[in-house]
Amino acid sequence: MTDQTPLDRFKQALTGAARALAHEPEVEVAWSADAPAQNGKNFRVPLPGRNLPRDQAIEARGFADSFSLRLRHHNEALHGKGAPPEPIARACYDAIEQVRYEAIGSNRYAGIRDNLNSAVELRTAADAIVRAEEASEVPLPTALSLMLREALTGEEVPERARAGVDLVRGDILAKIGTDMEGLAEALDDQRAFQNLTLDMLRHLDLTLPDSPDPTDAEDGDEEEGETPEDQESDEEDEGGAEPEAADARSELSDGEAEGDADQEVEGEQEMSDGDPSDDGEEVMQPVRPNRPWTDFPETFEYKAYTDKFDEEIEAAELCDFEELERLRTYLDSQLAGLQGVVTRLANRLQRRLMAQQNRSWDFDQEEGLLDAARLTRVVVSPGHALSYKIERDTEFKDTVVTLLIDNSGSMRGRPISIAAISADILARTLERCGVKTEILGFTTRAWKGGQSREAWLADGRPANPGRLNDLRHILYKKADEPWRRARRNLGLMMREGLLKENIDGEALLWAHDRLLRRPEDRRILMVISDGAPVDDSTLSVNQAGFLESHLRKVIDWIEKQSPVQLAAIGIGHDVTRYYKRSVTIMDVEQLGGTIIEQLADLFEIEG
Repeated sequence: MTDQTPLDRFKQALTGAARALAHEPEVEVAWSADAPAQNGKNFRVPLPGRNLPRDQAIEARGFADSFSLRLRHHNEALHGKGAPPEPIARACYDAIEQVRYEAIGSNRYAGIRDNLNSAVELRTAADAIVRAEEASEVPLPTALSLMLREALTGEEVPERARAGVDLVRGDILAKIGTDMEGLAEALDDQRAFQNLTLDMLRHLDLTLPDSPDPTDAEDGDEEEGETPEDQESDEEDEGGAEPEAADARSELSDGEAEGDADQEVEGEQEMSDGDPSDDGEEVMQPVRPNRPWTDFPETFEYKAYTDKFDEEIEAAELCDFEELERLRTYLDSQLAGLQGVVTRLANRLQRRLMAQQNRSWDFDQEEGLLDAARLTRVVVSPGHALSYKIERDTEFKDTVVTLLIDNSGSMRGRPISIAAISADILARTLERCGVKTEILGFTTRAWKGGQSREAWLADGRPANPGRLNDLRHILYKKADEPWRRARRNLGLMMREGLLKENIDGEALLWAHDRLLRRPEDRRILMVISDGAPVDDSTLSVNQAGFLESHLRKVIDWIEKQSPVQLAAIGIGHDVTRYYKRSVTIMDVEQLGGTIIEQLADLFEIEG
């Protein structure tokens, strides 16, 4: 017990409290830098800093309390049967139910109230409501849930969301009348609360008046005896309803201006769970075509509609210091399980490099240094003339290595964790060998087009516009920057909302140009990706294969004409049809070793 850290003790206490609150002894709590999530009895809560800052600890407790209250007071089967079919109504329905079971805990326990308030603050900070300037931009599910929370618990709307709620408050209250008072009286009865919720949604014109009520008496008898614990198999991740919330928000905003509202909602869930069956992942997962490429005429040219919204930015500028420290702590916790394997491979690479740098020998010489390995020959045959060695003059070329990491949404979860871990260890290893290392990432600033797309729409949608998203190229570690100063930046890859879409061709040119400006004799560029370039906004209005064709032309030019040595590692998707020197791995656990082996081979090639 004396070896336990304060973080370990906090986790034990949090797990015990969650089990007690949920009345479920099998509850497990895990730390995560991803979005907080619940999957049955498994909770993932935000990872506090090492020193357990009070506000971060309260946030973790808030999400754990919310998940526990859901287990204890929420019947998933009953909730699903009463759900309205309309997307906006369903999003409101889910949000209102969460307010119900959280209000039960808030009203009974003062400590839980404080914890839940902190969790609400964190959820609200990433919501589109904080940026709404007009009533049409306010996500109705968020506004309705915050107003109902205020009515049921007396807690005021968070300050950052207050202006957004006020834009729609009058209109909502005019339509629902005394509906919220009725909901307050039915707080402990999920069935009655559900029926009143559906009435309120009809008053808001979100559901059709003649919508059948799925909670009639014949189904009611069957459900009466069921408890939340009986529904364990039906328990869904809390983020499961959020894709529909995203749909609701996009419908409430005006036409193509949906990007900003969707971006925030989607960002909340994009790293919530690695299960491909999760609806949220289906919505946000870019399509990886990886289909056979067809030749384009030589006149085909790649272009961007505009590049004024593109961004080349250092990792530290995308995240405040406290959050970056927290993400790095989470990455370190992931590193602990893999460090042994990858470090052994890294040491192998180091030995190869140091051997090339230090010395090489010519053996069986007539003079020079006595070769200890051939001492037996001297004893057996003293007159033998070939028992000496001479050190060969070798010049180890100055080398710089760039790791270019795909930061697209399909990389989230285990692939991006392994990529970050491998980059971290590789940077340390190469630094010990005197090899400069640069770590870069590439993604886009928005899903499905950003300001570039808005500019194109404002210009009347001209045909074949070219690239219609805003690039985001991230510098995690510069070549001349020591690893100790950049180590914290690598944690940014764990941040929810960072990973979006990927435009590989331009990212490859960017990394390549940075290498060409380096003074080193040997330049190595290694790409880590999981498939073809994807940007839905661009692909929807240009020729098929627009991005893929450009990537192929860039790769061909680098491989045939550039002094840069290019290699690629594909994760789960075949990249050998793009890159001559490449390997595809199906298990992300192989990534660390594959990077080391690829680099070792490149170093052995005479440049």
